[in-house]
Amino acid sequence: MLVVNVLSIAGNLLMGLAKFGPSHILIIAGRAIVGLYCGLSSGLVPMYVSEVSPTALRGALGTLHQLAIVTGILISQVLGLDFLLGNDEMWPLLLALSGAAALLQFFLLLLCPESPRYLYIKLGKVEEAKKSLKRLRGNCDLMKEIAEMEKEKQEAASEKKVSIRQLFTSSKYRQAVIVALMVQISQQFSGINAIFYYSTNIFERAGVDQPVYATIGVGVVNTVFTVISVFLVEKAGRRSLFLSGLMGMLASAAAMTVGLVLLSQFAWMSYVSMVAIFLFVIFFEVGPGPIPWFIVAELFSQGPRPAAIAIAGFCNWTCNFIVGMCFQYIAYQKQKESHLKRSQLCSAARSAQPPKVPKP
Repeated sequence: MLVVNVLSIAGNLLMGLAKFGPSHILIIAGRAIVGLYCGLSSGLVPMYVSEVSPTALRGALGTLHQLAIVTGILISQVLGLDFLLGNDEMWPLLLALSGAAALLQFFLLLLCPESPRYLYIKLGKVEEAKKSLKRLRGNCDLMKEIAEMEKEKQEAASEKKVSIRQLFTSSKYRQAVIVALMVQISQQFSGINAIFYYSTNIFERAGVDQPVYATIGVGVVNTVFTVISVFLVEKAGRRSLFLSGLMGMLASAAAMTVGLVLLSQFAWMSYVSMVAIFLFVIFFEVGPGPIPWFIVAELFSQGPRPAAIAIAGFCNWTCNFIVGMCFQYIAYQKQKESHLKRSQLCSAARSAQPPKVPKP
């Protein structure tokens, strides 16, 4: 994680200098480097958080990854306002600002201990693992966690290193792989990022007078309900939150369709569309938003975990790319029907979930 921050700093620096050089080349190059950083960190961060978290708090702490993402989205939405950094003079600073967060993370990570599970299970450094665990837990009794790591170490020693190919071919991992991929696919194909990418246009179409501020309102709701999900995830369970969230998104997307279809006949339908968008985001953050980021680390032991997280991350970003590239075209071709398609995808994702998610 220390090393990949260099990619973010370099990529954002290139974008920040775009005004003083060939802007299109610098922005494309910068975004490509930042994209590489995002792909790596979206796998490394949940894995590290999962490995340093107490078992009882693993879900709640894993949700903090999603909270950091949505907080960053909200900050960028606010700073992107015309009277702040979203203008002809200040936009290079807006693009470069993410590099400051990466720089801060770089120095803060120097204060963080290495994962005790990685030290104990992968490297066999027992004493260093105990020191790391003591830094994380304080004066608590560590024997239970050490015994758990010893058990996982023995299990890992009895199996060879698991490759990506073996994850797909071995029946031992099949159900966990299916669950890992399905939660990533359903998260992205629910259409949530279409809301964030094109929310201003959607609010304009719904007849909102100040669509930019409505979009910021979505960001605020997004952040607030991610905080709420931190407390819900350990109490309500992963599967129930995930499926109830998808069902809520299904109903909200259907309401969006009704609101936009009838907008020309009833002016008050703009309020229906707005409420539906906010509810869509709320239900997303209840479960489908945060859970896919940490559930993969919980489903796999130390041996196959890196390969599984790599596969899940690739699947997530690929689906994200497809939605981002295709939604505008679909919206242009089908207009109001695109929201109905999103509700159908939520329904399909909910139906495709396995009847039982394996316990970590």
